[in-house]
Amino acid sequence: MSQYELIALDMDGTLLNNKKEITPLTVEALKKAAKAGKSIALSTGRCRPELTEYTKLVPEIRYLICTSGALVYDLHEKKEIYKHSLEPSLVKRLLEFAIQESAMMHLLDRESIVQRDQYEHMERYGMGVYKPMYARVVTAWDDLYASYCAAPFPVEKVNFYHTGLESRERSKRRIQEAGLDVMLVNAESASLEISAAGVDKGKGLLKLCEYLGLSPEKTIAVGDADNDVAILKTAGLSVAMGNALPQIRELSDVSVADCNHDGCAEAIEKYLLA
Repeated sequence: MSQYELIALDMDGTLLNNKKEITPLTVEALKKAAKAGKSIALSTGRCRPELTEYTKLVPEIRYLICTSGALVYDLHEKKEIYKHSLEPSLVKRLLEFAIQESAMMHLLDRESIVQRDQYEHMERYGMGVYKPMYARVVTAWDDLYASYCAAPFPVEKVNFYHTGLESRERSKRRIQEAGLDVMLVNAESASLEISAAGVDKGKGLLKLCEYLGLSPEKTIAVGDADNDVAILKTAGLSVAMGNALPQIRELSDVSVADCNHDGCAEAIEKYLLA
């Protein structure tokens, strides 16, 4: 049996294929891993409401490293293991920068909150593939900024979806010039994911390992994009998907098939259960 005890799987571009589905072969591999006593975690930029349909499909998935590491959660115990949110004053400033670029705003926490008129035209922001999922899980506010300012609260993560790369770069520059103490990560075609300083999936994995009394050397991380770098560097074995960015394949220990050809099932069979 493998030396590895836990596998942390990125979602989009990794566990999910291009249709945003977990394939039957991968579902079977996940169930087999759980039956063998292995732990399974989702390592994702998504928040809890965006994961429910997948964890219902595979209830053997017990742990979440979600909102890019801002929350580590035990689904079976319904327990927050670790949480590091953006403070309300910081969220307000960030939303003001998004408004300057007419970027689609997204608050990720216990709810997945968007602005209605932006959500209805997600394809403008390169996010059309997510619209069916958003229709099932998001809370749409008519005026996100005004509603948030009227009743602010800490937020695990803020996403901006831009109409192009130049727009994203302007947002990044404004945030950096303002000296805001946040983590900025590029995602999708022109998206910007914003977390509290010090938050990343790698730290989330370490917090989960502390909770489980497990050495990080006994973990596997699987990913495809820039927001997976920290967790790939933290895990005992880093696995790049066949569709991963070149820099992700370069830093990873091994590679597997792409997300449309059951790369995660291969990682489970070949490395977690070997």
